Amino acid sequence: MAVSFKAGFVTIAGSPNVGKSTLLNALLDRKLSIVSPKPQTTRHRVLGILNGEDHQIVFLDTPGIIEPKYALQKAMVRIAQKSVSEDADVVIFLLDASEPSDLLDASASPKMLLLNKIDLVSKSVLLPMIKHHERSGRFRAVVPISALKRDGFENLLALLLEHLPENPPFYPPEWITDHPERFFVSEIIRERVFFEFGDEIPYAVAVRITEFRERPGEKDYIAADIVVERESQKGILIGSGGRSLKKLGTSARAEIERFLERPVYLELFVRLEKNWRRNERDIRRLGYG
Repeated sequence: MAVSFKAGFVTIAGSPNVGKSTLLNALLDRKLSIVSPKPQTTRHRVLGILNGEDHQIVFLDTPGIIEPKYALQKAMVRIAQKSVSEDADVVIFLLDASEPSDLLDASASPKMLLLNKIDLVSKSVLLPMIKHHERSGRFRAVVPISALKRDGFENLLALLLEHLPENPPFYPPEWITDHPERFFVSEIIRERVFFEFGDEIPYAVAVRITEFRERPGEKDYIAADIVVERESQKGILIGSGGRSLKKLGTSARAEIERFLERPVYLELFVRLEKNWRRNERDIRRLGYG
């Protein structure tokens, strides 16, 4: 008798900074989604594929659900809501157990609640929290986990497989994502901006890969524009004598080489496109929405 194969889409949803990207990376045992201590780091839907002998789980990491204030944030919320309402066989809502907050609940799909960061919470606090959410009746399951320490994953994966339909795999078994390499390169550069610069700079930045050339026998050549909204932001990114941009390039190149597993030559340019975050046409042109 043939063993049944299960395959489906699982959307990871929740507020900013609850650990959605950390969870995806830990489940895949590979860094796909960029992470930083700052909220709203994720802007795109990032697809990651977990393959097993009898299953294929396609995870969708989504931007955090917020009250949008301008066009870019509206596009991010649309991406998250579409992934919750249209794309998922199962929706898992991630909640920071150490800082619980309100939840988004807008899907007819089977829903699970993941209480993340349980390593930061005592059992005397965690157990009543689990019981409270179980009694609410809003979720098929309430699962305590620590994405950072990979605690609770065995139980989580077993529950997900219970709710996924029988399907053939959607992607070849060697795939871990459907995004091209240049997408991840742009995201890595943007992640390094989050780490190297404070205040509003990371939120005013978009990254556009203008050239990505593989050169057999030589380093790959990558050129990227870092797009900002104001002249003052451009000056901060470049720095005195270009020192800040050079430091950013060194940091980004190391991360890119780690991801691609081959050497690259990276050139960064800072471009001014005034108020791009508030212009629908600009955000679409830069790959959002």
